[in-house]
Amino acid sequence: MPRSLTSRIVGAFALLAVVLWLAIGATLFVALRSLHAEATSSRLADVAQTFAVRVRSAVADGEVRQVIAQIRTDVSSATVTVHLLAADGSVVDVGPADPAPASPIPIPATTKIGETLTGSTRFADGEIHDYAALVLRGPNAPAARAVLLSTIDRSGADAARDLGRTLPIVILVTLAVGAPLAIVLSRSIGRPLARLAGRTSELVDPGAPLTAPLPIVGPIEVRDATARVNVLADELARTRARESELLADLRHDLRTPLTVIAGYAAALGDGTAIGPAAERAAAAIAEEAGRLERLVGELGAIDRLRTGADALRLEPIDATAVLAATVERFAAAADAARVTLETAPTTGRGVEADDDEGSDPSLAADRVALDRILGNLVDNALAVVEPGGTIRLEARRVEAVAGVNGPAVAFSVIDDGPGFAPGGTTQAFERFYRGDPSRTGRGSGLGLSIVRELASAHGGIAIAENLSPHGARVSVVLPVQPPEWPRAVTPAGV
Repeated sequence: MPRSLTSRIVGAFALLAVVLWLAIGATLFVALRSLHAEATSSRLADVAQTFAVRVRSAVADGEVRQVIAQIRTDVSSATVTVHLLAADGSVVDVGPADPAPASPIPIPATTKIGETLTGSTRFADGEIHDYAALVLRGPNAPAARAVLLSTIDRSGADAARDLGRTLPIVILVTLAVGAPLAIVLSRSIGRPLARLAGRTSELVDPGAPLTAPLPIVGPIEVRDATARVNVLADELARTRARESELLADLRHDLRTPLTVIAGYAAALGDGTAIGPAAERAAAAIAEEAGRLERLVGELGAIDRLRTGADALRLEPIDATAVLAATVERFAAAADAARVTLETAPTTGRGVEADDDEGSDPSLAADRVALDRILGNLVDNALAVVEPGGTIRLEARRVEAVAGVNGPAVAFSVIDDGPGFAPGGTTQAFERFYRGDPSRTGRGSGLGLSIVRELASAHGGIAIAENLSPHGARVSVVLPVQPPEWPRAVTPAGV
């Protein structure tokens, strides 16, 4: 089997051409042979007609032997044999004869005088002969009934000779038409595939420059593959750009705590920091080390979420209880920051006819993941709210939210801080995004990115909004019943 596609296409055309030539040759040979045999029989019938009157007179006058001998002499140059046939098809003995048929040639009783029977049969010389039998008398004639003229069947040789003159023309025509078609077809497929191979080589080379998308040409299958490669190339370019940004962000986020740790460690080492200063240095080192640990842990959490390593464990969740637990968990941090942390009255509207207005919203979700979502949102708000500010948590039932299937519960964290920078609401959930251009805040820049990934794992969405005149609201909308999970975990009352 040829290795290249072009060789395979050309080979397939060549094989098809050979099969076609054999089929045409066999068909032409059979047709030509039949035509030659019919032509020979017709010629013999014409010759028999010229001798019919003489044979009839010879039979009537008893001069059959002399007339047959004379006829044999007349047609000897034409390699034609002459016989008389009796009513049963056997040869009538009229003296020295040419090779006779190996078996009788039947003459139907219904055959009329003057009709000619043609065909081919084997003769005593071992050859196949074409013959023409001219009926001279009726079926009850006591003597010869027909005169038989025959000649050796050469229709096969004649057909082969004609085929030898015709088949080369057929071969030349098929080559003249098929060869260009094979070349055009192989190029129409081979060239786009070669471009695809070149583009894939570029894709695996990080240093290769970006090039224009490949032209969508060729057969449908090649067009589809080309379009997919173009999409892949575009996505890979965006991924590499994001990777570059991620590396730059990591360098920045790692540099600050490492610089602090190195500075304080040097101060402790050379004795510059002593007493209370040494305690502050140790505390700063511990804080920055904790920040590094959180950064690494949150990066790993996002990757595990995207690869499915952290499977969700759904259970019925009471939104009111989750909000209360979150406030209690962050109460100390809020007091230390002198920020008021509170919950708003939960609101909801059930989807069943017997649900009461204002009933507590509930859903099926992973409790650990939901605690992490709310914790990251509260932690993010505490980082931006000034002392004396307020952070409010609320949960409400919502329906017909784009991107979420069925009824859902919206968990929101609302603060009266400065809000997001212009354009920040669309970038808030990207890795390492911070509204503070100096990027000196205490967060890792991954908290909201983890929130989005956890919401997506539940089949929900995350939304960031600025409020007027100031402040922000970050919401996570989770479906009451994630579509991928069984109804067995449906919360009560849903």
